[in-house]
Amino acid sequence: ITMGKKRKGENADSTSNYILAPITSSLLRDKDNLRKSYLESKPFKHGCLTHFCTDGFLEKVLDEVKLHSTVKFKESDLFKMYQSIDLGNLSDGSELAKKMPLLMELKHALYSAEFRSFVEYITALEPGTLTDQVDCAANCHTTGCHLLCHDDVIGNRKISYILYLTDPKDNWTDMDGGRLELYESEPVEDCHTEGLSKTSKRVPAVFPCKTLLPTFNNLVFFAVTPGESFHAVQEVFSDNPRLSIQGWYHANAAPSNLDEATLCQLKSTGKEEDTEGDFLPFPDNNSEVTSAAKENNVGSDENSTIELADSDREFLSNYINETYLTQKSIDEIRDRFEEDSSVQLRHFIKDDLAKKIQDTALSRDREDKLGKTSTFPTLQYDIGVSLDWKAVGPAHKQRFLEYVGTSSLDRRSAGGLLKHLKCNVFSSPSFRRYLKCLTSLDEATGYRGRIRRFRPGLDYTVAHYGILTTSPVLDATLCFAAGEGKQCKYDEETGEVLGSDEDEDVMWESGDFGGFSCYIEQEAENLEAAEEYNEEDDTELLSVAISNNTLSLVFRDPGTLRFVKYVGSRAPSSRWDLSLEYEIPEEGDTIVDSTSINGESKNESF
Repeated sequence: ITMGKKRKGENADSTSNYILAPITSSLLRDKDNLRKSYLESKPFKHGCLTHFCTDGFLEKVLDEVKLHSTVKFKESDLFKMYQSIDLGNLSDGSELAKKMPLLMELKHALYSAEFRSFVEYITALEPGTLTDQVDCAANCHTTGCHLLCHDDVIGNRKISYILYLTDPKDNWTDMDGGRLELYESEPVEDCHTEGLSKTSKRVPAVFPCKTLLPTFNNLVFFAVTPGESFHAVQEVFSDNPRLSIQGWYHANAAPSNLDEATLCQLKSTGKEEDTEGDFLPFPDNNSEVTSAAKENNVGSDENSTIELADSDREFLSNYINETYLTQKSIDEIRDRFEEDSSVQLRHFIKDDLAKKIQDTALSRDREDKLGKTSTFPTLQYDIGVSLDWKAVGPAHKQRFLEYVGTSSLDRRSAGGLLKHLKCNVFSSPSFRRYLKCLTSLDEATGYRGRIRRFRPGLDYTVAHYGILTTSPVLDATLCFAAGEGKQCKYDEETGEVLGSDEDEDVMWESGDFGGFSCYIEQEAENLEAAEEYNEEDDTELLSVAISNNTLSLVFRDPGTLRFVKYVGSRAPSSRWDLSLEYEIPEEGDTIVDSTSINGESKNESF
């Protein structure tokens, strides 16, 4: 049967009723109340059609999808999910379509002129606004899957909808996760002009202000609006799959303010898109620095030995594992770095201080009921926020907690201890010269950095052009987390990590729980927006897994992006890190090209 074709002897009303047969008729009659509810909704215009399909219909559609569809796993900085059937490209006469007649009937009903007219009315659009373009797919979010904050704006999308096919036999609850998160938008504060001024561009708040359960046979819809319709899919906690049909209705033209959309913001290099701040100069204007610099035997020709001054070694030995301060180790590390443009130094901080940082960090995780020891993922988005730890956004680019405590003398908390390292070691002239010895790069001219906590089930960063620099940088990231920080081994045939699934180091190394740092190339300028939402990160240069008390050094040129993958709710702990960037001068021939970064995720280290 060709859906939508008028039968002989039928009038227009009976044809319309036939086409819309899968949809509960009482919803269609309640359009005035639905319109009113939609127009009054917050934080942006949205609505929910409960009991969308007639009794028993969607259960049969679900059976068809389960029986005849295949899924493809997809993962990027923005999402982790399985995509099933692309209904937009599924033609009526295909073999697959013949196996799923009820799914095809549902698709035709959703994109029929009659239902599009109904959608136009309840969303207060002019009649004829929505075209007959079919754009929808069946998606599946299983345990650990998620979709981070974005506004859905691509091309001429006008209305977004999600029809939930979660198993009706098991009522979906908070314990299953997978909620649809809605975010309020806020005007951008332009901090680069005199006095704080508001721009027309809007960004999402750090936390969602409303969430909706993916209840079976509910259809949620909202207007796709640049810089306003910010939403996300919370991580799925349970073993129950979150199945849905997700799609869009298109208009004839794209919105006039397309430049305010999420993708445009992520690809903008404007100053207002920078999330990292300015580089700071080193506090090195003193005689001690001049004397120490003279002690460093840095010859002018390429065969000269780069040695660490005794005074620098003496100072750094108060904090750093002395193995890494011997000239033999320095030379070996430098050789590795010159070859790979990256290196990981395990057990970097001296044992007593490292243990104190890890103990206080994990104690805080236990207090907040986060990580491996928790019985259930937190539903409290602001867990861990305090006077010393602030939540950092905006959510379409990042979410994590940053330590803002004012005292570097606090030795009782992980944040205070990490700040002591940042202020007294990592920003010191001695450490700057040490980095030169380890990497053979020119001495850094400035630095910037943060003390961060990425909480399981909540936090991440997204790759965006605002973090691109105009000069090369050396990333120095010191991580603390659950585990011993040991080097994991791999099966030579399968490439899988060897060890127990309960081993915290193995869990981090596997990448299955997120939290790893990933470096990718800047995307081609001619990549279509729709491709960017759908494609995986196939430009990966390097992936660095979390490892306790491990310093990661990575050279990054102006064309390289990085992100910290969303930390899954089942991760062993929070990721606590001291993340610094050192600005490297472009002059000279000692700089390593980032195209030489080794893309292997199995990072060997010292």
